[in-house]
Amino acid sequence: MRTINYRRILLWLAIAIILFVFVFPIFAIYITSLKSNTAIRSTDLLFTPTFEHYINLFVQRNAQIPLINTLIISVLSTILVMLISLPAAYGFARYNTSDGTLLFTTISTRMFPGIIAAVPYYFLFSNMGLIDTHIGIILFYTYFNMSFATFLMYGFFKEIPEQVEYAAMVDGYGRLAILRKIVLPLSKPGIAITAIFTLIWSWNEFFFAFLFTTRVAKTATVELALFWGAAQIQWGAMAAMMAITMLPPLIVAIVLQKYIVRGLTFGAVKG
Repeated sequence: MRTINYRRILLWLAIAIILFVFVFPIFAIYITSLKSNTAIRSTDLLFTPTFEHYINLFVQRNAQIPLINTLIISVLSTILVMLISLPAAYGFARYNTSDGTLLFTTISTRMFPGIIAAVPYYFLFSNMGLIDTHIGIILFYTYFNMSFATFLMYGFFKEIPEQVEYAAMVDGYGRLAILRKIVLPLSKPGIAITAIFTLIWSWNEFFFAFLFTTRVAKTATVELALFWGAAQIQWGAMAAMMAITMLPPLIVAIVLQKYIVRGLTFGAVKG
């Protein structure tokens, strides 16, 4: 007689519950975006799909503008963050810079609420004419993500044995050549996960974009907040905008999942 494996049943039940918790909201958003306004207010499970909300987004609301703004801001800020953080993290990992005080100071910028930095930067950018500009929000995202990226890459660089670099020095390589030809290729998983996290954070960020942009540099997340009015909530249009906005991060997570796993486990196994 076959014994029932209750532990295995509980495991699959737990997996099913976790998948439901994470997948159902996404599923509900895409289903709602395909319903008419009448069907959204109805409790009927069967409905006729319609793309009217998607059409109205691009024809009436010009939703492509905040989406393009989000793409530009996310990509450029991520590039700037990586260009600054990579050499900074390598310097912290290989040199005893001020006994770690400077590294701790850099990391500490992410330890306090973002509003503390947002207020002085708002007045600074206002005086410089950078409010509601692409360069303004790109600079702020660069500032805010730089400490996180530096700290993350610092851990990846520390996992690379220094003996590899000493051997390269014997062959006549300088520090810059070692960084470019040896350290960076060995750190590809770490660089990938850092860039992905920075890009996704910039894409999904709302609070700072809401403070620093109004019309010209408005991002997709700020556009989402405009569907919530005092008189009514445009559930269909909001769901359609959500569906479009969340699609790029979902694609990135699915396509680059192997790099994400490699980056998260980089240096976990030695020997």
